[in-house]
Amino acid sequence: METLDSNAIQLELKYCERCGALWLRVANSDLIFCAHCSVILAGLARDPRFRDPSRGANVGGKTQIMFWSEGGNA
Repeated sequence: METLDSNAIQLELKYCERCGALWLRVANSDLIFCAHCSVILAGLARDPRFRDPSRGANVGGKTQIMFWSEGGNA
């Protein structure tokens, strides 16, 4: 077997313990959240799951009020 390059960065596949997304982190790292969730948990961004439904969504120049909150049984 060949020896590993000493300048190579070793990565490992990890799932985010908040949203479940798969991402790569540096091997033997203690990070448990993906970059997106880390920004939200640091308070630097709003969580899109909890946006205000009364504001509505602007689609094609028309404001649409959302009346659902979560998925359900169909």
